Amino acid sequence: MYMDQKLTPLFDRLVEFQQEQPVSFHVPGHKNGRLLSPSAIPYYDSILRLDLTELPGLDDLHAPEGVIAEAERLAAEYFQADHTYFLVGGSTSGNLAMILAACSAGDEVLVQRNSHKSIMNGLELSGAQPVFLSPDFDEEVDRYTSPSPSTLVAALKEHPQAKALVLTYPDYFGRTYNIKEMIDLAHSYHIPVLVDEAHGVHFSKGHPFPCSSLHYGADAVVHSAHKMAPAMTMASYLHVRSSRLRRDRVEYYLQMIQSSSPSYPLMASLDLARAYLASIKFQDIQTIMESIGKVRGLLASSDAWVVLPDTDYEDPLKITLHVKHSSTTKEIMGLLEKEGIYPEMATHNQILFIHGLAPFSRWDELGKAVKSVNERLKNKSGHATIDTAKFFSEPIQELALSYQEMTQLTHIDVSLREAEGRIAAEAVIPYPPGVPLIMKGERITPRQMDTLASLLEKGVRLQQRNTGIRVFRE
Repeated sequence: MYMDQKLTPLFDRLVEFQQEQPVSFHVPGHKNGRLLSPSAIPYYDSILRLDLTELPGLDDLHAPEGVIAEAERLAAEYFQADHTYFLVGGSTSGNLAMILAACSAGDEVLVQRNSHKSIMNGLELSGAQPVFLSPDFDEEVDRYTSPSPSTLVAALKEHPQAKALVLTYPDYFGRTYNIKEMIDLAHSYHIPVLVDEAHGVHFSKGHPFPCSSLHYGADAVVHSAHKMAPAMTMASYLHVRSSRLRRDRVEYYLQMIQSSSPSYPLMASLDLARAYLASIKFQDIQTIMESIGKVRGLLASSDAWVVLPDTDYEDPLKITLHVKHSSTTKEIMGLLEKEGIYPEMATHNQILFIHGLAPFSRWDELGKAVKSVNERLKNKSGHATIDTAKFFSEPIQELALSYQEMTQLTHIDVSLREAEGRIAAEAVIPYPPGVPLIMKGERITPRQMDTLASLLEKGVRLQQRNTGIRVFRE
C-alpha cells in the first residue's frame, strides 16, 4: 500500500500545536517568538512559532515513534530507500555517520580523491586508512570529474579487504558518470558503496535529470535537500538501502553527531521538500526546461564566456560558463554582482549558475547584466591560464602518514615555497566547492604548490585561517 505523498505530518502537527496557543514553560528561550528584537519580528515571527522542542505529540528525532517517524517513512518510500533519516547538520552529518558506521580504525577505505572535505573529516574521525582514487581529467568540460572504472578495478585488486567505497555523484557542476558500473564492481567484492549525492536530491524525478545512485544500488546516499529542493539550509537526508551496512550503527553515530536539540523548522522543511518533489508533474518539468533553455540562450549572448553544452551526463539545472582567456572569473563575478546577479560559485576558469526547480522570471535584469559585462570587457586583453590537466600524478594514492601517526606530531606554519616536500598538517581547501586541493597527511608536491600559487593569484578563496601552509614537524 502506497503512502499519500501529499501528506506533511510533521509540518501539520507543528502548525496544529501552535494554533492551540500553548503556554510555554519550556525552551527555547524566545518563547514562541515573543522574546524578539522588534526589528527582527517581520522576518522571524512566523518561523519561531514553529521552533519548538520535544513536547508531547511532537516526537523525538533520535527515537522517532510519531510524526517524525511518519515523515521519515514518507521520505523513504518516495526516494525508494529502506530507511531515510532526517539530518539537521547538513550533508556533513550524513557523510560522517555513514563513514563511521561502515569502518573502524585501521580499515582500508577506497575514496574518490575529489570528494568534499566532510568525507575527509569522516575518514579522520574513524581512523580509517584511505586509499584515494584520482579522478580523470575530462577534456569535454575542462576539469577533473570522476575516477575511471579501470582505476577502481586496480584499487580493488590491490585492496580487496576494503570496508567501503566512497564516491561523489554528481560533482558540484552537476556532471555525472556511469556510477552503476562502479557500484557493481564494489559489490562484486562485497564492499558497500557510500555516495555523497548532495546535489542530486531532485534526481528522484528521473528524466530529464540523471538517475539517483540509489536507483543503481548504492548502500547509503546523502542528499542536501536545501541545495536543489525547497528546504532550509542544513536540512538534508541520509538514505540507507543495504544489507551491507548496519542500520543500528548508522543510528548510533547519527545521535552522536547530530544535536540533541534538533531544529523543528529544519525537520519540517524536509517534510515539505519531499512533498514538493513528489508533487512535481511532467508539465511542471517541461516548463522548467523551457526556462532553462531561455536562460542558457541569454547567457550565451556574451563574448566573455562559452556556455558548456547540456549532455545526458549533466544535471540541466546547472549552467556552467567557461570563461575565455581575455577575462578572469573573479572579475566577471564582481561585474555580475554589481548588477545584482549572484552565481553559485566560480573556479579559476568556470562560473556556475544554478537554475533551480522554478521557472526564472527576472529576464530584464539578467539581460541587462550580460550586456553590461560585455560592454565592460570588450577591449580586455588576455591573461595567463592555469594548466590543471596533470595535477594528479598517480591514479591510486595513499597518505604519507596515518591519522593515528598524525596525532603524535606537532606542526608549524610555513610559506608556500617552504611547504614543498613537507607533509600537510591541515587540508588546503578552495571554497566553494570544498574539495581539498591538498589533503591533511599528504606530502606536498611542486605541482600542487605551483597550482595553489596560481589559484591564489586569481583570487580563489581558501577556507583556512592561516596565511601560509601548516605542515608537520618531521
